[in-house]
Amino acid sequence: MNSWLPKSFSCLRKGYTGETFKKDLLAGLTVAVISVPLAMAFAIASGVTPDRGLFTAIIAGFLISALGGSRYQIGGPTGAFVVILYSIVQKTGYEGLAISSLLAGLLILLMGIFRLGSWIKYIPHPLVTGFTTGIAVVIFSSQIKDFFGLQMGAVPADFIAKWEAYWHHFPTLHLPTLLLALGTLSTIIAIRRWMPKLPWGISAILVATAVCQFFHLDVETIQSKFGQIPHSLPLPAWPSMAMLKSHFSEIVQNALAIAFLGGIESLLSCVIADGMTGGRHRPNTELIGQGIGNIASVFFGGIPATGAIARTAANVKSGAQTPVAGMINAVALLLILVFFAPVVSWVTLGALAAVLMMVAWNMSELHHFMQLFKAKHTDVLTMMTAFSLTVFVDITSAIFVSMFLACLSFMKEMSEQAKPIHTQAHPYIWVYEIEGPLFFGATDLFKKLQVEPFPKVFVLRLQRVPLIDASGMHAIREFSRFCKRKNIALLLAEIPEKVMHDLHQFGVVHQIGDQHIFSRADEAIAKARSLCPELTA
Repeated sequence: MNSWLPKSFSCLRKGYTGETFKKDLLAGLTVAVISVPLAMAFAIASGVTPDRGLFTAIIAGFLISALGGSRYQIGGPTGAFVVILYSIVQKTGYEGLAISSLLAGLLILLMGIFRLGSWIKYIPHPLVTGFTTGIAVVIFSSQIKDFFGLQMGAVPADFIAKWEAYWHHFPTLHLPTLLLALGTLSTIIAIRRWMPKLPWGISAILVATAVCQFFHLDVETIQSKFGQIPHSLPLPAWPSMAMLKSHFSEIVQNALAIAFLGGIESLLSCVIADGMTGGRHRPNTELIGQGIGNIASVFFGGIPATGAIARTAANVKSGAQTPVAGMINAVALLLILVFFAPVVSWVTLGALAAVLMMVAWNMSELHHFMQLFKAKHTDVLTMMTAFSLTVFVDITSAIFVSMFLACLSFMKEMSEQAKPIHTQAHPYIWVYEIEGPLFFGATDLFKKLQVEPFPKVFVLRLQRVPLIDASGMHAIREFSRFCKRKNIALLLAEIPEKVMHDLHQFGVVHQIGDQHIFSRADEAIAKARSLCPELTA
C-alpha cells in the first residue's frame, strides 16, 4: 500500500516537526513569488485570461502536492502546454479546452491506476529534446506582438502565418511598450548575472510595473486588456459539454496529447528533483495526483497543469522538505489573489512577454539540442522530426510521428543485432549460434540458412537469444517445416530458461521433439553425428 500513498501522507505520519514546517514555509513562499508572473504569462500565451492561470496554480498546484508521489513537485501552468492549448482555444474556445482538459485529467488518472507511470522512461531523449526546443521556439514567437506592442488582432496559430502577420504589422510597433519590454529583459539578464539569488521573474515585473506607474506610461496592462483580476476563486461549476458531440474526434485527440505531454513533463520534473536530492518519487501516485489536480482545475475555470520543472527546482533549492511546501505555495497564491489583485492587474503585457522570452530561452536548452547532432543519424532524425512538427504542424503530430520513427529505428537496430554465426562447418553438419533477440523484426535471419547445398543436420545454439516473441517462434516453426521437407534434422541446444518456457507454450518444442533439444552443444553435435550414416560408415 505504501507505493500508492501520496508522499504528503508518508511525510506527515513519520513525524512533522516545527523546524521542518519553517523550511517548508520559506520554500513555499519563495516559489509563490516566482509562480505569480509565470502562471499569468502562461495563461495569456495559451490564449486565455491571466486569472485562469492563477486559478490553475492554486487548485491544481495544491492537489498535485497533496496527492502526488513527489516530495518537491510544484504543479501549475507550464510552457510545455502553451503550443497545444493556444491551438485548441483558437479552434474551439475555452469551452473546447475545458472538455479536453477534463478528459486528459481522467486519462492521466487512469494511467496512474493502471501503473503506466514507469512507462514514461521509455520515451527517447531525442524526442523530448526536439519537441521541448520546438515549444520554446513557438513560445518565443507568440510573444512578439506584446513585446513590440504591435497593433493587430488575434495572432494566428500557424507558425508561418504568425510571422507573416508580424511582418505586415511591424510598422505599428509601440515604442514605449518596446522600451519597457527591453528594459524588463535587461533587468532579468542583470539579475541572473549579478544577483542570482533573487527571483528574476517577479523582480523584473515589479521594476517594470513601478516604472510604468511612476512615469504614467501608456502601455497595455492586464487590466486594460482583460479587466480587473478577481479577488477570489470562482465557484466550482461543471463545464459545458455541448461541444463534445460536434468536435468529438478533435477533442479526444487533444485530450490524448495533453495527457501524454502532461505525464512526461510531470515525471521528468520528479526525476530531476530526485537527482537534486537523492530521493525517490512514486510515479503512479504522481500521475493519480496529476489527474485529480487537472480534473479539479477545470471545475474552477482553470487550464491543464503539470509538474513545473523550474519551479520544482526552485522549491528544492529553497529548502523544501515535504509536499507541504507545495501546498503552502498554493495557499500563498490564493492570499495574493485575495489581497493584491489590483496590484497584479497593473502588470504590463510587454513585461510578461519579456519574462516568457527568457523562459523560452531556458526551455530551449540549445546546447543539448546542438550536442545531439553528434549522435546517430536516427536520433537526429527523431529529434528534428519532433522539432519541425512541433513548430510547423502541431505537438500531437510531433509526439506520435516522432515516437513511431523512434520505434522503427529501434526495431531496425535490434533486428540487425540478431544474426546467425557459423561456428562449425562440415559437409553434413552445420552448427550455427543465433545471437540477439528473435522478434518480428529479425525473423528473416532463418532465410539466410536456406542455402544449397543443404547439410544433413542443422544444430542451432540459442544461448545468446535473450528473448523471443510469437513471430520469432513462428519463424523457428517454419524453419522446422522447411527442414522436414528437405529431410534435414533440426537440433536445438543451449536454450535459455525463459526462451524454453515460451517455446513450450507456443508448441514449438512439441513440433521439433524433445529428443532433438539439448542443454549442451556437444551433446547436440554428438547426436548430429549419430544421425549421419556417412560419418559412421
